[in-house]
Amino acid sequence: MKPNVIVFFTDQQRWDTTGVHGNPLGLTPHFDLMAKYGTHLEYTFTCQPVCGPARSCLQTGMYATTTGCYTNGIPLREKLPTLAHYFNEHGYETGYIGKWHLAATRTEPVPKHLRGGYGYWLAADSLEHTSDAYNTVMYDNENRTVKLPGYRVDAMTDAAIRFIDERKDKPFFLFLSYLEPHHQNHRDDYPAPLVYRDTYTGRYIPPDLAALGGNAHQQLGGYYGMVKRLDEALGRIMDALHSLDLTEDTIILFTSDHGSHFKTRNSEYKRSCHESSIRIPAALYGGCFTGGGTVRELVSLVDMPPTLLEAADIAVPSHMQGRSVVPLLRGDKADWPQEVFVQISESEVGRAIRTRRWKYGVTAPDRDPIKDPGSERYVEQYLYDLHADPYELTNLIGMESHAAVAEKLRERLIRRMTESGEVAPVIEPAPAKASGQRKVYEHEYLM
Repeated sequence: MKPNVIVFFTDQQRWDTTGVHGNPLGLTPHFDLMAKYGTHLEYTFTCQPVCGPARSCLQTGMYATTTGCYTNGIPLREKLPTLAHYFNEHGYETGYIGKWHLAATRTEPVPKHLRGGYGYWLAADSLEHTSDAYNTVMYDNENRTVKLPGYRVDAMTDAAIRFIDERKDKPFFLFLSYLEPHHQNHRDDYPAPLVYRDTYTGRYIPPDLAALGGNAHQQLGGYYGMVKRLDEALGRIMDALHSLDLTEDTIILFTSDHGSHFKTRNSEYKRSCHESSIRIPAALYGGCFTGGGTVRELVSLVDMPPTLLEAADIAVPSHMQGRSVVPLLRGDKADWPQEVFVQISESEVGRAIRTRRWKYGVTAPDRDPIKDPGSERYVEQYLYDLHADPYELTNLIGMESHAAVAEKLRERLIRRMTESGEVAPVIEPAPAKASGQRKVYEHEYLM
C-alpha cells in the first residue's frame, strides 16, 4: 500500500524554538513527541536562507543556483519537475495549501502552469501580502478569491483536514505551507493568536539574541506565540489522521525554510550563514520513520525530496543534488557528507559550509546580491568554532592560529561549490591578525 505523505512546512522557524532543542517554554509538545517516536533529524540546515530559493530547493531536490531561483521574485521554471510531478506519476492526488512564493505573481493569483504540477490548489504566491493574522485570503483552483475564517494557522489547518478527509481512501501528497512564524511584512510585526499575545514576552531569550540584541526583545514573544499555535496545528493534523486510521499509513515531514536572527546579523531576519539563520527543526513520522530514533548526521533541506521519494518507494531521479536520509536509518553512513553547503543571496552573494565543529563563510563584494547568482571571486568573511563558541559571537577569520583550519575549509567549500554545479572560484584569504592565546591542533582541522 502506498503511504500518504504530508509536508508540514513552517516559515522562518529557528531550531531552538523546540523542546527537543532545549527551549524551556513548552512551545512544541507535538513536534517533540514526533521527534521522540519518529525520526529526529537533529542537525538540519537550509541550503538557502531566503523564502523563494529555499522553496525551490525543497520542491526539486536541487540547489538554488541549479533551479535558477537564487533570489525571491524568480518563478520556478515550468519544465522543472517538482515533488508533485513525481507523486502525480505514481497515482497520488497532490495538493498545495498556503504560501507558494515560486511564481513571482505576489498578490495576484498563480496561473495553473506556475503551480508546480499540484492538482488541488488553495494558495497564494506571497501569502504575507494577501493576508493577515485574522484575514486569511488565498486562491482556489479556478483562481477565485477564498477568505477563510479564524486565525491564519487555524484556517489553513481546517482546509488541510478537509483535504485529508476527502481523500482518505486514496493515496495523497499534501504540501501544507504556513506563513507563521514569519513576520507580517507591512508592519514588521509577529502577530500571535490573541490568547498568546503577551504569554511569552520576556520569558526566554536565546543566548545569541541576548548578547546581540536586535529587535528580539520587542518581537520574540509574538514569534513564540506563533510557534505555539503551529505546534497545536500539528497536533490537530495528527489527531485527524488518528481518527481516520491513517496514522501509520501516512508519512509526515515537519521542517522550515530557514531561521531568524532578529536583525542581529544584518538589517533584517535571515540571509546570513549563522546558525540562527540556517539551522531549522526537522522530524519525520510514519512508514520507515516510526521508531527511527535520532539522526545526528548533518542534513540539508535539499535532502528532503529524495528522502520523501525513497520512503514512498519512488525512484530518486539522478539529477537531484540532495541525498535520501533513509539509508542513515539502517546505519549506512559510509558516504554521507561531512558538511552542509549553503548559498546566500539578496544580502550578499555568499557561500558557506558548516561541519560538526566549524562554520566557514565567504562573500563576493564585487557582485550584486540581487542580480548575480554567484561569482568567480570571493573573500573570506567568517570562521566560527562551534565547540567553543556555539552562538557565533567571536569571528576567528584571519587569526594566525586558525590559518590552517581556514585553508582546509576553503578547499572543502570549493569542492562543494563545484559539486553543486558552480565554477570553482578563487577565495582570497582574510588579512592575517594576531591570535593571542588561541591554538588549534592538527587533528581538529577536519572536525
